[in-house]
Amino acid sequence: MTPIRLVLRHPTLRLIAVALLVLGALNASVYPYQSLIAIERIGMSKPAFSLMLAMASVIAVTSSVALGILGDQFGHRRVIAICTTLCSTVGIGMILAFPGIWALILCQGVLLPLASSMYGQLFALARLASPDEGANRDGILGVIRSALSFSFLAMLVFWTFAFGFGLSEMAVYVTGGIASLGLLGLIVFGWPKDGQTPWADPRSGMRLRDALAEIAKPRVAVRVLFIGAIASSGTLYMVLISLIFDASPLRGPADVALYVGMIAGWEVPAMLILPRLARAVPKSTLLVIGTVLYGLHLLALPLLSDSSLLWIMPLFGGVGGAMIITAPITYYQDLLQERPGTAAAMLAVQKLVSDVLTAGVFAATAQVGGFETVAITGVVCSLIGAGGLYWADRVNLFADKA
Repeated sequence: MTPIRLVLRHPTLRLIAVALLVLGALNASVYPYQSLIAIERIGMSKPAFSLMLAMASVIAVTSSVALGILGDQFGHRRVIAICTTLCSTVGIGMILAFPGIWALILCQGVLLPLASSMYGQLFALARLASPDEGANRDGILGVIRSALSFSFLAMLVFWTFAFGFGLSEMAVYVTGGIASLGLLGLIVFGWPKDGQTPWADPRSGMRLRDALAEIAKPRVAVRVLFIGAIASSGTLYMVLISLIFDASPLRGPADVALYVGMIAGWEVPAMLILPRLARAVPKSTLLVIGTVLYGLHLLALPLLSDSSLLWIMPLFGGVGGAMIITAPITYYQDLLQERPGTAAAMLAVQKLVSDVLTAGVFAATAQVGGFETVAITGVVCSLIGAGGLYWADRVNLFADKA
């Protein structure tokens, strides 16, 4: 059967796909507009908002890693999933009931970052539940990951029209709350009960300290750093696009929405098609190809912002982005084969690396040579990461499997 049919016919994989669909709607509601709401609507200062984002990043990474390790140690994956989803429901409920700075900090700075570990937990469950560990695994993960991109795009389109009709930005927490409640219902009623699954879920038996020491070893840590450098190109793109289009006499907010939408629109079919290529191409090679394609789109933003040729570049960005998003999921699963929860948590560590690198690149180059210099530096960093990962796998760096 094709991966799409496998997902549709398998109850747990179908649940994961629907959960990611709902999670995409939740993320598209509460994250794109958080800076506008915090600073312009609630009155938080810019330094305080920056501090909240830094706190959120630390909490997201530490909770994802800790919960991933605990899930591998003791099981209880359903209990962990329910608790993390409750965090988002409570957080959004607080800001709807008591809109203000402290509610925003608790919601966006603490509870939603805790809930973000659900992304990795869903892929850990997919690894365990997948009926085919062979050629179809990449296709299955590509199908379920595309659900998140599809709903994220659909929700952004919805809010574009909703804001056009005069709806308040605070209304994003209404749809976010509905999505969070829906996700909680899916987990409570659909997530397989611990100890009663038709697949094996062996406990790692590792103490927390030993598990942390394992992922800190160069075999894992260096590769996470390389993939984080690759992923930084996507983080930098989200920082640059509105700034570049705002500085262009021919572009505006509508163009930003259109360009971002086109990127996401190309990502969805690419995620469904690319697993066929992944069967014959090593993950590190796939990431090199994706980095080059994505780099072309990132370079085009400042160089072609006033040209009609710019609208060709979302194709490169969407296909390259699909590779950069999906390939690390199975890469980490192969790197930490017996610990699916810990492997999925590496996605959060990777994001922290890409966030820090993006901030460093922007701070070091934005005042020196403009957006072109920022984009070129970012592309160079991502290419170094891709080349480093390819070399590490090619020479089997630090022994062990990669």
